[in-house]
Amino acid sequence: MAALMAILKRDLALAYRQRAELMQPMLFFILVISLFPLAVGPEPKTLQLIGPGVIWVAAILSSLLGLERLFRDDFQDGSLEQLMLSSTSLPAAALVKVLAHWLTSIFPLIILSPLLALFLHLSEPMYWALLKTLLLGTPLLSLIGGIAVGLTVGLNRGGVLLALLLLPVFIPLLIFATSAVESAAMQLQYSAQLAIIGAMFLFSLALAPFAIAYALRVSQT
Repeated sequence: MAALMAILKRDLALAYRQRAELMQPMLFFILVISLFPLAVGPEPKTLQLIGPGVIWVAAILSSLLGLERLFRDDFQDGSLEQLMLSSTSLPAAALVKVLAHWLTSIFPLIILSPLLALFLHLSEPMYWALLKTLLLGTPLLSLIGGIAVGLTVGLNRGGVLLALLLLPVFIPLLIFATSAVESAAMQLQYSAQLAIIGAMFLFSLALAPFAIAYALRVSQT
């Protein structure tokens, strides 16, 4: 446990030292959402209709910007190989690194979501539904993304391949998340959509650390 806490503290400290890379997902998130009202017009009903999908698409694309560095620096300086040779559980270490990525790259996007929801004229029920889907669904982005990053960590310029691998996988999450917000807009129950997203998250939480560890071992061979 002490080794895992040390990994978490190290990754958080390194992330906040690299402020330029840390700000890229947030700036991209804000810019993408800010451009849509300029493109489609300021009509509140139109913005409410497209707002949930816009925020989720922006969150997915923003998460891809920070995913590439999940294991990149550790691979380049050799610390990833040392971690694999140590007695620390590799799946547990991978889960801790995914948590650090979520806290530094994706959680700030959730903090910004109230302002952007107001910008897109989302009603209060729509915002609360959006917030619930973001809290349940965004960890799934980091967990599934960690598997793809583990497979491509040894490749030069693997960002494009990473996007090609992950974007089709994230489509079901996008569908259920936007469906939940649309149901909230019509004052309907959306617990079924949240339950599906939660099941996807728990399934990924149980299996993704082992898949990431296996992908890293494959990349090192």
